[in-house]
Formats: sequence, structure tokens, C-alpha cells
Amino acid sequence: MNAPEPVFEAPWHAQVFALTVHLNEAGHFAWSDWATRFGATLKRHGLSKDLNGGDDYFTAWLDTLETYLAETGSAPTDDVNKTRDAWAQAYLSTPHGAPVSL
Repeated sequence: MNAPEPVFEAPWHAQVFALTVHLNEAGHFAWSDWATRFGATLKRHGLSKDLNGGDDYFTAWLDTLETYLAETGSAPTDDVNKTRDAWAQAYLSTPHGAPVSL
């Protein structure tokens, strides 16, 4: 029997999930280490309630991934911030309905 595919509320939830799984499968970190870090982030965010996999959950997920990659030097915080700012600027300057690109 195959496991059911995860269901995501937003495309970025699926993307950050897939990126994390890919980085784990590529040997960048052990899943048990990831799970420990993610649990600590959820606790720090005060997310002790049952989560439905929405924005609060995946915001904590992304926070964990960014922090982990910054700590390992794989994605330094300054680089992440510059890229985030560039995407925000591209989004804000792209006409409605047009694809956003850097």
C-alpha cells in the first residue's frame, strides 16, 4: 500500500517541503536532526496547538530551514535576505497576471 501524498494549502508550502526533503535525501542533514530543530522552532513560535499544515506551520518550517542552512554555511543569512528582497521587488514591480522573475 502506498502512503498518501501530502496535501498543502499553498504552493510555497509544497515547495519548501520538497526542498527540505531533497536536501535531506542529498545528504545535507539527517532527518532526525531536522526533526529536533523543527520541534524547537515550533516550541519557540509557541505553536503547541494542533496544526493544520497552514501558514503558521510552514512559516516555522521555513524559519528552521533558513536557520539550519545559515548555520552550516550553505545559505548565509545575508544571501537569503538579498534574494528575498529581490523577489519582493520583482513581485511588486510585475504587472498583475504576468510571471514574476528575477
